[in-house]
Amino acid sequence: MLQSFEEKELGKLMHLSKIMEYSPGDMIFEEGSYDGCIYYLVYGRAKIVKNEKEVSVLQRTGDIFGEMGVLDGSARSASVYAVQDTMCLVINIADIDDFSIQDHYEFRYRVYRGFAEVLANRLRVTTEELIRTKEELEKQSMVNRLVEKTEALTMAREEIARLKNEIETNQV
Repeated sequence: MLQSFEEKELGKLMHLSKIMEYSPGDMIFEEGSYDGCIYYLVYGRAKIVKNEKEVSVLQRTGDIFGEMGVLDGSARSASVYAVQDTMCLVINIADIDDFSIQDHYEFRYRVYRGFAEVLANRLRVTTEELIRTKEELEKQSMVNRLVEKTEALTMAREEIARLKNEIETNQV
């Protein structure tokens, strides 16, 4: 996402930004909190956790997180923890309002376009995972039906054998 900025804009971005360093296990932000910041991973690994379950681990320089709350003003939808020594570039999106009108709109355009690209990619990955999960559920459903049919067949064979034995016993 940072590639979409020109050098002059990157300078402004750096001026707005804070560099934050985290140790393994440090909470970067907590689910349910508000802070209006977006985070760019400089190095390290950041684990995204929702309802105490790991959702994803970000590890590529330039990976962005925290954008969803910035987009809609809602609380953080997940917590983020440093997995190892991690550095992030942190931008409070409200600071963009201090730019001149022209710079303000250009910068926001680039930021939101980057958000759109990130979210589109995440949606694509999520859709692929959903399709794989549905396929696995369909396979499991078929296996369950097969097991049920096999059990019914086994019970029928046992009943046939019992009835056959009963008939033979009665004929003697």
